[in-house]
Amino acid sequence: MAEQEMKAANETYSGFISLLKVGSIITIVTTVVVVLLIAS
Repeated sequence: MAEQEMKAANETYSGFISLLKVGSIITIVTTVVVVLLIAS
């Protein structure tokens, strides 16, 4: 039973980290676009 819970926790953590990476990339791209628009 503990193995199943650990597997589920690892899957949840992996999903969270993937979402964090994608969110960070989107945020950086958006920031660069906004800065470029303000600068021009």
